[in-house]
Amino acid sequence: MATSAPLDHSGLEVLGFDECLKLLASQPVGRLAFVEAGEPVILPVNHAVDGLDVVFRTTTGSKLDAALRGSVVAFEVDGWDDLYRNGWSVLVRGRLEEVDPDDVAGVLLRPYANRVDRDRYVRIIADEVTGRRIV
Repeated sequence: MATSAPLDHSGLEVLGFDECLKLLASQPVGRLAFVEAGEPVILPVNHAVDGLDVVFRTTTGSKLDAALRGSVVAFEVDGWDDLYRNGWSVLVRGRLEEVDPDDVAGVLLRPYANRVDRDRYVRIIADEVTGRRIV
């Protein structure tokens, strides 16, 4: 498949900002990466996109602690088609913060893991949103 989009050094299509946001919103689960006690941690979270920010719900624990510290994080969402051997990946880099539930009242966000009440809301304030697609 030919593309007129720019390619990166490894031949992957570089996605535009709007396409990245669209793809980011198209998948319900992504992976949050941050540092806890000096060690890297990557955890799956179901999320929603609120404007330019990624939002998810959580409870007491490492993700909320990272938000309360204003930690720098990375968040990755991807899609893959085995049959056609193509896919894409979107990476968000930014800072976590806890937000008031009223600030994201219009965002539909139901946690998949529901044995514990996830009544705290966290947002990733995006500094950078990038994406690549296998062409």
